[in-house]
Order: sequence, then C-alpha cells, then structure tokens
Amino acid sequence: MPRYLNGRMSSANLKSELRAIVGEQGMLEGAAVRERAGTLFHGHIDADLLVRPRSTEQVSAVLRLCHSRAQPVVTHGGLTGLVNGADANRDDIVLSLEAMNAIERIDVLGRSLRVQAGVKLGQAQRAAEEHGLVFPLDLGARDSATVGGNISTNAGGLRVVRYGMMRNLVLGVEAVLADGTVLTSLNRMLKNNAGYDLKQLFIGSEGTLGVVTRAELKLVSRTRSQETLLASLPSFEALVDLLGRLDAGLGGQLAAFEALWGNYYDFNTSPPAQNAAPLARGAPFYAIAETLGGDPESDRARLESVLGEALEAGVVSDVTIANSETERRAIWDIREDVWQVKNIAPLLTFDVSLPIENMKEYSEEVCESVRAFAGDNRAFVFGHMADGNLHLVIAAGDDAATRARVEDIVYRPLAAIGGSVSAEHGIGLEKRAYLPLSRTAAEISTMRLLKNALDPKGILNRGKVFA
Repeated sequence: MPRYLNGRMSSANLKSELRAIVGEQGMLEGAAVRERAGTLFHGHIDADLLVRPRSTEQVSAVLRLCHSRAQPVVTHGGLTGLVNGADANRDDIVLSLEAMNAIERIDVLGRSLRVQAGVKLGQAQRAAEEHGLVFPLDLGARDSATVGGNISTNAGGLRVVRYGMMRNLVLGVEAVLADGTVLTSLNRMLKNNAGYDLKQLFIGSEGTLGVVTRAELKLVSRTRSQETLLASLPSFEALVDLLGRLDAGLGGQLAAFEALWGNYYDFNTSPPAQNAAPLARGAPFYAIAETLGGDPESDRARLESVLGEALEAGVVSDVTIANSETERRAIWDIREDVWQVKNIAPLLTFDVSLPIENMKEYSEEVCESVRAFAGDNRAFVFGHMADGNLHLVIAAGDDAATRARVEDIVYRPLAAIGGSVSAEHGIGLEKRAYLPLSRTAAEISTMRLLKNALDPKGILNRGKVFA
C-alpha cells in the first residue's frame, strides 16, 4: 500500500513507477493539477498527481500498478460534466486521456470512424465531414467534451429523436479494466451476436467499470437539406400537437425538437443577453425544430405545408424558418445560452426524463414549489421534449440547504410517474442519493455485483454512482 501524509500521497516510489510508464511529460503534480478545477461547472480537484498516458498500453500499465497498490483513480475527459463525476480527492490519482486524441482510421464504405478516447466530439464530427459523412451526436459542448466522456455518460444531445443516444452510435470499444486487463472489442459491424456485447458495460457506467481508450463510431451519410424553425405556441398541448404533426408529416426527417418554456425564451432574448428575439416575447411556449432530408426544394415545401396547416389550426401562433446558417445559429443560441440565468442568482441545473404526458403537470408543480420559497421567475424549463428529457435551471442560490431543498422538489415527484433523475448527464456524486428513486433495489444490487466483479478493490471513480 502507498504511504500517505495528512491524506496526501507521499509514496515517491509510486510516483517514480508511474513516471517510468508515462514519462516526465506525462505527469502533472501539485497546483498544476488542482487548478484544473477551474474548468468544472462545480466540484473539486484536490489530487496531487495526474498522469497522461499516450496509449492503451500505458493506461493498462498505470491501472495495473494502481490496482496492485489499491490506489484510487479518477478518469478525466473534457471536464464538461455536471454531476461531480470528475471530482478527485486528495488520495486520488487523476488519469487524464487528453493525450490520446488521435483519429485512427475512417472506413468510408462501412461508414465507421475509429478514434482514441481523448478526441473531442467536434474533432470527430469534422473528421467525418471531410469524407461526406456525419457523426450525428451533437451537443453544446462539442468542442470540449470528449468521445470517451460521451461514452462513459451515454450522452444524448440534440438529435436523439433521429439517431438515438451515444449507445446507438458506438459499434465497438477498447477498454482497460481496473487490474490492467485490456478488452479490445473494436467491432465494425452493425450486426454481431457472437456472445455478450461487452461494450455495453462501459457505455453509461461513468468510468466505474473500466476506462475506455478507443472506440469505433457509427457514421451516417450527410443529408442534402437542413431546415431549422422557431415557433411560438399557445399551450403545452399545442407543443405535443406540433411534435406529432412534424413527425408524421415530414417522412422521418425530424432530427431535433426542443421545447422552451416562455420565461426561458423571454429571459434569453432580453438584455443583458445578446440574443435577438426572432419572434415576439410573451408566448407560453416556444419550439425549435430541425429537419434533415434529401431534397432541399421539396423538403422546404413539405415543411412549409405542415407549418401552414398548424397555423390554420391554431396550433402555432407564429413561426419563422431560418434562411441562412447565421439565422439558424441565432435560433439555437437562444436555447444554448443557459448561463444567462446566473445573472439572477447562483443557479442549480437539473437533467431529468419523464413521459411526455406527465411533463405539463410535473413542470407546473416544480415551478410553483420553487416560486413559493424563492419568488417569481426563478425556475426555467427547456429541453429535448421529443426524447422525454427536460432540463431545469433554478436560480435560487447554491448553498447546501437550498440545494437540498431544490433537489427534493425536482427529484421526488419523478418516482411516482416512472421518471429518471438523470436523462443524459449521469449520476456521479451529485445524484447518488436519489438513484433509488429511479432504480429498484434489485437493479442497484446487480450494478454493485458488476462493480465488484470488474473492480474488486473499488479503485475506479470510487464513490461515483453509488457509495
């Protein structure tokens, strides 16, 4: 076992052995490690040592050594998570995959892309686009989030209604277990029923079962048309109606459908926000929808026809369709400018999923409960409605007592309606206490069984997901 002094690792021998594996350039110590906490939305990095392996072989050697010493390890990707999944204590070693950032190969005919886990999502997207293909996972943190992090949290993002979660876009992975064992399963086929599909163990398990080092990603052909619209609507029922009309009337072209509660749109299009208001403020609800198709002329005409019928039926109050990339980006910026709410008060962010039929009552209950103790216009709701995923931003303060109160308001009602405390952000440390609201005792027991089998010493992301 390594020696500790006041909780900090003091084993010069362990450091020298790690240095022998990753080299001088592959290590950071002291303040250089802890200052990385500045990139976290919230959380802490108190570790004294960070290693940056450059290959799967080095990751394996690092974990083999740490396993032999029962040394806790926290894996870092792009540090864009929101649930304290990257928090590192004084006794932890941080294993960062930032140096494993190569695009290894692209199979144009088979439509797949092999990347190392430290590749940024945007980098993977651009590599595919150079060959007329698309990696369809997309989210606001595309130029900082890594593919490995997307896999570990089973990221969702903006196009789930069309392409599914990250799990649907991963053909194969290479992962290193806690004891250094390397599982190379870089499958390139859509169909492979030869035994257990082991990659699924590492998708969405937040680095607690193994460290993903490489991945084979599924690509799709680039579409020829893209249309983006912003609509104002008179009611939540109209939102549901519009979603159904677009889905049925566009022949499978709907790629994204985002709902914005009225106060979120109003706040993000009013000073000090820099976003213009393409439509008048004051509507109860707004929707952003995006379509991807094969014929620009006929696709636009079909969309205009569906929207015209919705306007005549009173489903939509007003609508605008982007006529340029600049206009398209301006529409999306309204949705993605989440941090404007910090101008009201320190904020808490939430990511939940629930059946669409329960969204109206649930959001009203949460917003009213927040209003009762924090005042008006402190709860903002938006999100991937078509996926059953809502994001809530609560500007009521972030002290411990307020956090506990707001978390109970947001999470407690989900249990009765079969919702989830995490739609796409994971559990980490922040949601650990609320996991039983979304998973049964038998499910959690089985998760622990897997954890104990693959990481018997509990060194990987210790304390994340469950204690």
